[in-house]
Amino acid sequence: MLTRTNLILATLVALALAACASKHEAAPPPPAPSPPVAAAPAPTPVLSKTVAQNSATMTATVVGIDQKKRMVTLKGPDGKTTTIHVGDEVKNLSQVKKGDQVVVTYYESLAYNVFKKGVVKRGVTVSEGVGTAEPGEMPAGIGARAVTVTAKITAIDKQSNTVTLKGPQGNLKTVKVQDPSKLDLVHVGDHVSITYTEALAIAVEESPTTAKASKKK
Repeated sequence: MLTRTNLILATLVALALAACASKHEAAPPPPAPSPPVAAAPAPTPVLSKTVAQNSATMTATVVGIDQKKRMVTLKGPDGKTTTIHVGDEVKNLSQVKKGDQVVVTYYESLAYNVFKKGVVKRGVTVSEGVGTAEPGEMPAGIGARAVTVTAKITAIDKQSNTVTLKGPQGNLKTVKVQDPSKLDLVHVGDHVSITYTEALAIAVEESPTTAKASKKK
């Protein structure tokens, strides 16, 4: 598939050749570019389910901060303090000061997908993402990470309701199936992808003192 730059270059070369050929005979028109190849659609699982998910949110108060080392000491609702290192994804850390309220949210989930034979391959994939606040906004940051392990079904035992999986390293693992009726939908040779996702979001709210001052204005 020709990119836009390659297409322009190809057109210029074709025009140059046509100009030279016009002295002797008419040049044939340049061939039309090949149509773009459509991206392959994402594989569709025959089974998909979120096994577990959990999230927790906590509001803490900034009681100490070291801007140079990017260390922030927080005091939670229970009165206990903890010191954490704030990553570079929080761009506006210089705006944080004692008394600010920090909201920390943690999320995790575990899900699986079953694909027919030949659709996916055994292996491990890791994807990460980071989001930040825009300059001038209150400091905030979010980091997410997802790990997917894909294994192959090598055996199915409907009497004991178990499935044997062959992992990325060739190791075999037999697991109990919670819903035996699902075994009618899978076959030996199918693949199971198990994804663990975790995300941590940190946002700084306006301190109570600043908020009161803003209301008075």
